[in-house]
Formats: sequence, C-alpha cells, structure tokens
Amino acid sequence: MNIDNLISLTNGSSVRNEAIPSPGFDDFKFSLIQGVSLGWRIASFFGMVPEKGSGIDLVAVFADDLNNRLLVSKTKVKGGTFPSLTPDCPQLHLFEREIAEQFGLKPEGHPWLKPVRFTGTVIKTKNPKEIPPIGLMDFYQVKGDEVHEVAVGPIHAGVIEPGHFRFQCHGEDVFHLEISLGYQHRGVEEALLNGPHKGSFYQIEAAAGDTTIAHTWAYCQSLESLTGTKVNAHDWAVRAIALELERLANHTGDLGALAGDVGFLPTSAYCGRLRGDFLNMTAVLCGSRFGRSLLKVGGNRFQLEASQATDLLKKLDEAEKDVANAVGLLWESASVVERFDDTGTVHQEQALELGWVGPTARACGLERDVRFNHPFGPYRFSVVPVSTVHGGDVHSRAFVRWLEIKRSIKFIRERLNTLPSPEKEKAGGSLRPGHLVVSLTEGWRGEVCHVAITGKKGNFIRYKITDPSFHNWSALALALRNQAISDFPLCNKSFNLSYCGHDL
Repeated sequence: MNIDNLISLTNGSSVRNEAIPSPGFDDFKFSLIQGVSLGWRIASFFGMVPEKGSGIDLVAVFADDLNNRLLVSKTKVKGGTFPSLTPDCPQLHLFEREIAEQFGLKPEGHPWLKPVRFTGTVIKTKNPKEIPPIGLMDFYQVKGDEVHEVAVGPIHAGVIEPGHFRFQCHGEDVFHLEISLGYQHRGVEEALLNGPHKGSFYQIEAAAGDTTIAHTWAYCQSLESLTGTKVNAHDWAVRAIALELERLANHTGDLGALAGDVGFLPTSAYCGRLRGDFLNMTAVLCGSRFGRSLLKVGGNRFQLEASQATDLLKKLDEAEKDVANAVGLLWESASVVERFDDTGTVHQEQALELGWVGPTARACGLERDVRFNHPFGPYRFSVVPVSTVHGGDVHSRAFVRWLEIKRSIKFIRERLNTLPSPEKEKAGGSLRPGHLVVSLTEGWRGEVCHVAITGKKGNFIRYKITDPSFHNWSALALALRNQAISDFPLCNKSFNLSYCGHDL
C-alpha cells in the first residue's frame, strides 16, 4: 500500500497538522481498505471544520496493534455528500452516521443511515443538518406470520440511562435487535472546542462516569504531549494503581450482577459489597470513590504516602481472598455455568469486521489491550498479560473479567511494593499550536481514544473522544440473534456498555 498517504506515530505522541497526509478521496479510501486488510483497525474516524479553506476534513486514525503504532490520514470533502466507506469497511458504520448528523454530509451508499442521537447539530457548521425529534426512528421490521415486536425503554425500571431496544421476535426467539441511544446528548466534544477551558477537565472526568481515570488519563496524556510536560515515576505509578482499581471495581460489580441475573445470590451479594471495597481504595488515593480530582496535567493532585500504601496492601489482600471465594462459588455452580455457556455468542470474525475492543474482543480470542499493544505510562515497563478466552459467549465475557481481576490485583501489589518516592512536578508550557495528538488508554470496557487537534492559536479546533462502547454496542445486537428474549438481561449485563460514553 502507499504509506505516503499516512503518517505513523505512537500512543501519546504529537505531530504537526501540516505533516498529516491529505490525499484525494479515492487514494484515502484505498489506503483505508488496504490498512484494514492488513489487520489494522479504526481507532477513530471523524469530521472537522478546517481552520483554513472550505469543505470538511475527514480524519482517520488506524491502530496497528502488532507493530505498536498509530497511523493518521485525512481527506477533504466538498459539497454535501461523499461515497460511503462502510460497505468496504463495516467498522465505520456508526462513525459515518455520526458525521452525517454532525456536518450534514451524507455518505452515499451507507447501508443503514440512521441517527446516532436525538439532538440538533452537534458541531456547528454553515450547513446544519436537520435531526429528527427525540424518539422518532424508522425501526427495522421483520414481517411474517406471528412475528411481533417487543419494545423496551427508553425509560427503564431502574437508575440506568435511557436507551431503546426494539426486538423482532417469533414467539420467544429473537430474529433481530435494534438499539437506539442518544436520548440525553450532553455535547461534551462541542463544549471542548476552543479550549482547554476552566470546565474542560471536569467535563472529561464525567465523559463516562464509571471510567473517570481512563478518560482523564487520556486527556492528561494529550495535553502533556502538546505542552512537552513530563510525568514523574511516582505519579505514573499512582495513576496506574487508580486505573486498575477502576477495573477491579467494575469487573467485580459486573460478576455480581451477572450472578444476580441468573438468581445466584451468594456471589451477587458478595460482589456487590466487594465492588464498594475497591471503590473505597480509590477514595484513599484522592478522597473520591470514582477517582475525581486525582489526575492533573503533569502529574496528580495527591501523592501516595508510604503509610497509605501499606494500608492499601492490607485492604487489597483482604479483598483478593473475598473475591476469590465469591467468584469461586460462581464457577463451582453447575447451573450457573450451564446458563452462561453458549448464551449470547458472538464470533471472532464479527469482532474483526466491526472493530470491537476490550473484554468484548478478548472474549472472542483477540489480543486487543492498549496496555500491551500501545503501552503508556508504567505499562511500557511492566507488561500486563492480555487475558483472552475464545468462546465469545456470556461465560467467556465473565471469565475474561475474572482473569483480569487476578492480574490487576497482582499489578497493583507490585506497584505498591515498589512505589517510587514523590518528586517535585515540573510545570509545562502552552499547548503547541497546529498539532495533533492521539492518546489511548485501556479502560475497563476497553480502548479509550482521545484525538486533540490544536489550531494556530494553540486552542482545540477539534477534540474527538471515542469511548469503547461506541465500538461495541453492535456486539449486543448480534448476541441476541436466535436467542430467547429472556436472555436479553443476561447478555446486556455481560457487555455492560455505556450509554453516556456512546453519546458525547
């Protein structure tokens, strides 16, 4: 392939905007298709209003996991349409739908061009596109004798965010599930334009509230690259501890919730309490159970004292024993394992075609983990093995979480036992004008991707966030095909995707 159409960089490194190749659309398309055929995947794909000139720039970020590199290219589109790339690269299906509603650009030939969210134009342009009113959606229908629809949501009997699920069923069997999200769009990316602002940091922390550390670290890494700021070893270690505690809390909570969905109360009750124990350990770091206000550009707002590290080690040892007992009960119950096995199965071929990430991909046997493929911070010096299972079902997604729990505990213990001494932080300068940086972290749901682009004045002219849920919601839809509709709660929890992270 023509490598001249792409520029290569590594996780957290920046490049001048002028250095990014901008081929014509046909050459851009050829490079994209060839890249995917080589095993690259789409980490992000988005539109932006150029600082100079007319039209809309389409920017593609590839992740070459085998060679620890990221590749970036862009092309300019003028007029109101461009040939859809989705038929040749299904990973782009949702990205193109988002571009259509944000910029009024219609991807001609897109197989299923529908709204991603219910709101007005997100990124302001000279030619805004009219977006349907909230809830108005042309749902797919399966026609035939005794075929019926079951509609769930958007309002649910609980505290979860709104989302609509439309099932096409024959009796109890699901032929097709359509998922419609975007009911409470917050406009985070739009709010970040021309920043960083005073409120930008807090908006990033709440991008996906249960993934505060992963998103905030990606943001900090972007700004540290753009300002040339170095992070000391102590702060890196504390960030990694916080990230793994975030993973532990959510994986433990998910295993408990999965147990609850099949009526296995011992593990459900224990893991619900143990999730709180891991959250409380995060509170030791910064006073917030969700890691709010821990990180800052160039380091952390709090240092970890030796006495606190000793206390955390003790709490970690206790939690490790309790989690092993609680989850052990799950695997020892034949009825639970039988219920998990072969339920909600998705396949590695689907994961490759649609670009899934995180435990969703690893449960299909794919070694996709930013900590390993595109290491950042202390993960560059201390490798966390990638946890994979090959079944692609509920059991596999649950067992991947269990493997990651054990490895996260080991990683945290190593960091606490070898914690570097605190150092004085060095302030960075202003953001470099006219640069692009791609920053990846591995959240508990999978890859978090932030792309920051600065203009000639050193402010954000585009800040694109791709939460792992944006890649992975299609997996839930495919998991329900040919399943009983009663399997939906169990399948849904086995992915546990974010509504708000999808809707930035």
